[in-house]
Amino acid sequence: MIWTESVTHSGRSTGSTADAHPVRTCVGCRKRADQSHLVRVVTQDIDGKLSVVFDEHRRLSGRGAWLHPEPACMESAIKRKAFNRAFRGAVEIETLVLRFHTHPAAPRSGRSNPPSFPESGSEN
Repeated sequence: MIWTESVTHSGRSTGSTADAHPVRTCVGCRKRADQSHLVRVVTQDIDGKLSVVFDEHRRLSGRGAWLHPEPACMESAIKRKAFNRAFRGAVEIETLVLRFHTHPAAPRSGRSNPPSFPESGSEN
């Protein structure tokens, strides 16, 4: 049997289907990575506001965004207002930021303070 590589309409190689893993793009650094290396976040209604929260089991309904569990990616996503764009509107990120450093996938660093963030509803 000869292994052949097929090409999609966008010109990307599909490679072998045996080792295919879902690939997603981090909203922080914009790098593509295997889904297993990223954490999924979704929005939930908390106290009447759409808040971004971790989707621990990757099963919550709705539009999701993907993020490396790295402080640099979180800070970049906040600075670029990537969560507002990913969820197509103003979202609250305070809950996500506060829980980021306690997330099991987050690396342990000497940093004790969560990253600072601008007002999430002020995307102009």
